[in-house]
Amino acid sequence: MTSKKRVLLKVVLLGDSFVGKTSLMNQYAIKKFSNQYKATIGADFMTKEVMVGDQVVVLQIWDTAGQERYQSLNAAFYRGADCCVLVFDLTAQKTFKSLDNWKEEFLFQASPRNPENFPFVVLGNKIDLENREVTTKRAQAWCQSKNNIPYFETSAKDATNLEQAFQTIASNTLKQASQGTEVELYHDFPEPIVFGENDESKSSAKRCSC
Repeated sequence: MTSKKRVLLKVVLLGDSFVGKTSLMNQYAIKKFSNQYKATIGADFMTKEVMVGDQVVVLQIWDTAGQERYQSLNAAFYRGADCCVLVFDLTAQKTFKSLDNWKEEFLFQASPRNPENFPFVVLGNKIDLENREVTTKRAQAWCQSKNNIPYFETSAKDATNLEQAFQTIASNTLKQASQGTEVELYHDFPEPIVFGENDESKSSAKRCSC
């Protein structure tokens, strides 16, 4: 009996430094949260397998540097992306105002075949904190003005709405990718990257909450 083919989808997380991109990736992929991350230089990624209907999907989640001086390095990691997740900090209004720039930068660098319908998702992170500066209504209005981008308010600390957000990411991305010809199918797929305690401590300088 042959194993069911799995689909590989590349998902890129974008947003300003310290909005919680690394924390979101770690919480979703390996269910770990830490306040000790340092600024990401270049990019890092993890994988997680999910089910969309009866299809096995492997999400390859890329965490990119949010600092401006490293953005030239990010361009190489945008290429081949199947979905872009824009992340901002609900307690820092300036990170929300940066979403337009991140979206435009991604479309320019990645040059997707169908930019008007390319799948984006927006995550308003740190909903667990009280000093909120961006309202749900304002964030939803921005997303609606950008071709109805799905919007979720999340917490990397306690995993609020992460499963729902990434399930939407997987299903929307699979639907869009299936309409093209570039969906990659695998019978034998490498195991998801899981960092043990020793590996995690060694690589902590490369991963952050940015």
